[in-house]
Amino acid sequence: MAKNRRGKGLVKVPNHGRGVCPVCNRTGIKLVWEIKDKDGEVVKVCKNCRNATPEKLEA
Repeated sequence: MAKNRRGKGLVKVPNHGRGVCPVCNRTGIKLVWEIKDKDGEVVKVCKNCRNATPEKLEA
């Protein structure tokens, strides 16, 4: 089975979904997962930080 549509949604996102993670400060990493911070705002984070608590976002 072909997998030629993998990552199709990231092509439309600026910089192909890559940037700086606000939790771990890694650069050039895919920011695909969305979590809410203390204020209720949605923040995009990397795969390693997708289970981060709202308190960790403030740090």
